[in-house]
Amino acid sequence: MGRTLSSDLLFQTHSSSATSGLPLRMVAALLTWQRRIVSRRQLARLDARLLADAGISEAQRHAELSKPFWR
Repeated sequence: MGRTLSSDLLFQTHSSSATSGLPLRMVAALLTWQRRIVSRRQLARLDARLLADAGISEAQRHAELSKPFWR
């Protein structure tokens, strides 16, 4: 009963992955970085109309796209 559902899922994902030799924090960081890279690529592809629909200005998009993947 000591673990929550989310920690069980994280543990199962970690233990069954090819990266099981890596520390859990490192795996989590790598996954976060990958998610940021993908989402920023998607943000870069949005046209002006879609940016306006999402409530994102060109300046906000530029600021987000200027960040390195680790931030």
